[in-house]
Amino acid sequence: MSAFRQNPLANLTPVVKNLIIINIIFFLGTMFLQYSGVDLEPYLAAHYFNAPLFRMWQIITYMFMHGGWMHIFFNMFALYVFGPMLEYNMGPKRFLQYYFITGIGALALQMAVQAYEVHQVLGTFTVPNGDITPYFDQPGFQKLVGIYSPMAGIVGASGAIFGLLVAFGMMFPNVELFIMFIPLPVKAKYAVIGYIVWELYGGLSPTPGDSVAHFAHLGGALVGFILIKIWGTYRPNNF
Repeated sequence: MSAFRQNPLANLTPVVKNLIIINIIFFLGTMFLQYSGVDLEPYLAAHYFNAPLFRMWQIITYMFMHGGWMHIFFNMFALYVFGPMLEYNMGPKRFLQYYFITGIGALALQMAVQAYEVHQVLGTFTVPNGDITPYFDQPGFQKLVGIYSPMAGIVGASGAIFGLLVAFGMMFPNVELFIMFIPLPVKAKYAVIGYIVWELYGGLSPTPGDSVAHFAHLGGALVGFILIKIWGTYRPNNF
């Protein structure tokens, strides 16, 4: 086979390659079923733990669901770029553990923030049977709708991807990266800090119509930072 026709996944590490393949299969499969009139998002996206549609398996399946072509492209591109070096240094088993733990941690922080928002409105973290209709005249009801609605599910591997970015920034802090719209290379440690500050700003000062789960991104980054510290694979003198 010509070098120019080589499979772009051929030289990827095994866990990264399989994660990309599974994500693409999930994405294409859910799109095909949606066009056929079957919507899997209410069942596979992650819903607030007190919402009627919440199921335990969603803490895993939400990581393989994506909201559109650009969403999955940027997540898989980041996995393609940063994943292989991390898997090579961590080993496949630990890398896979890291990926899923940061993804679950991302959802945990997002749900903790949602619980805080529910408490701000109702003075409690849950409502009976997840039914918010009795509170329609309550100030802040729209906030409850944004959390309990069947359309409010969280999707995407972004939390785990932010975990990978933090790991890369800690293990290879001085590797220079080219960031979109920035003409000069930026060291990984500064790029990661910049992304985290941007997400923190987005989470604390959301704009109308913003559907990005900023605190899920921050949760993945935070859990990733803790794991790298605990596992001792932090190598500040490398590169």
